[in-house]
Amino acid sequence: MAGRTARRILSLWLPRLPTDAYSRRHPERSGHPLAAILAERGRLGVAAVNRAAEEAGVLPAMSLADARAIEPALAVFDAAPESDARLLERIAGWCTRYTPWATPDGPDGVALDITGCAHLFGGEEAMAADLSARLGAAGFESRLAVADTPAAAWALARFGAESPFPTLPVAALRLPPATVDGLAAVGLRRIGDLHAIPRATLAARFGPEVLRRLDQAFGRLDEPLSPRLPVPPHCVRLALAEPIATAESIAEALRHLLAALCARLEASGEGARRLLLELHRVDRRLEDAPQTLAIGTGRPVRRPDPLMRLFAQKLDRVEPGPGLELMVLSATEAGPLAAAQASLDGAADGDAALGELVDRLNNRLGERAVLRLVPRQSWLPERSVAPAPVFAPVLTSTTGGSLWPADRPRPVRLLAPPDPIEAMAPVPDDPPVMFRWRGALHRVRHADGPERIEAEWWRRDGEPRDYYRVEDEAGRRFWVFRQGLYRPGVTALWFLHGFFG
Repeated sequence: MAGRTARRILSLWLPRLPTDAYSRRHPERSGHPLAAILAERGRLGVAAVNRAAEEAGVLPAMSLADARAIEPALAVFDAAPESDARLLERIAGWCTRYTPWATPDGPDGVALDITGCAHLFGGEEAMAADLSARLGAAGFESRLAVADTPAAAWALARFGAESPFPTLPVAALRLPPATVDGLAAVGLRRIGDLHAIPRATLAARFGPEVLRRLDQAFGRLDEPLSPRLPVPPHCVRLALAEPIATAESIAEALRHLLAALCARLEASGEGARRLLLELHRVDRRLEDAPQTLAIGTGRPVRRPDPLMRLFAQKLDRVEPGPGLELMVLSATEAGPLAAAQASLDGAADGDAALGELVDRLNNRLGERAVLRLVPRQSWLPERSVAPAPVFAPVLTSTTGGSLWPADRPRPVRLLAPPDPIEAMAPVPDDPPVMFRWRGALHRVRHADGPERIEAEWWRRDGEPRDYYRVEDEAGRRFWVFRQGLYRPGVTALWFLHGFFG
């Protein structure tokens, strides 16, 4: 049995996120000492500093008065944690170009599960270098580390990626400050120092949190990562060695992705119902979302050619700009699809041809533009059918027959809602002898009925209807009904509901 692929986590730390974000908005101040300030416990304190302020001696957690005493030229601005959180969310979304498993990690970091993804970018070192270079070009200082667990990657990114893990300070285990101070008071300052202490002693003296964090760091306790968005069940990526911009090269790259995706679908016995193509441009900024093209199918499909024909209708919308460097194709919705016997001449069968036609119409006109009427459990004519997708399953009655009464004639066209008419008819059960509809008088020559139709017992707003099939002197046939039961002295309400062919 093949072994399971080792889990690899990349931790991205943005130590100067607030000041970097401010410098992006005010580039004229990027080279000057800069600090974000925040009011805490009745005083103004330094929340974050840029590199120039740190080199001048200003550090986070200082009071604003002390910071100005150290660096009189310090420029300050109000910290905006909510705005920084939204920016971090956008950065996490941008990181999905490397892996779909990307999520914000604390107020200044992003965690990426790059298991099985690094080879697409030349390996872990090349991926980390590319990520760091792109963030640097966008104006963000970053530090990165890759490890087998989220806890270890977090610690190495913030306390020294080149240092052996046991030599890192105990604060790298994400312990509360009080616990870190308590460990330091008894000489336990490095992670390696904790291994010499019995686990029971550590738990009794400093609580179970120390053991939990240790076990997470060394992989003895799983720490799952939840992606910011649902991860599609099937996804393939194509990192391009050189940017592409022509329609022919984009189409060829898409065919390659479709072939790879359909192979995965076949291995799992599924077919795609919804596909999403993401196209990442070379000049894409962190604020920009990737271009996307989406298609849908009425039934599960895993043949590349029909799917390519659906995408071909939309490829002219792509704006490659200076070039595309990454394409990601995802089956956001899939369904079971059993193997089917193909015809000997290779021609598509009738159902497949119909499916392709419906899919092309749906993707061009919209999913709600191509529908069919299916029976619904109601005796009221206007409620007995409902629009549904072409390949939606048809409900049947409990006896296995159709819900539509096939033994009773129904008009080819119904009015929705029924039109009121003025009718003259003997009572209580006779058909009308004449009626006026939209100003025109119709004299009835032949009539058949009544057929009583009542609303479902749970509907309290429906009265019984007595329907008649009538034919006027010109040979036109109508479907009319009297609303409600006969009541002496009360004028009956009549309606025209449909027309027979």
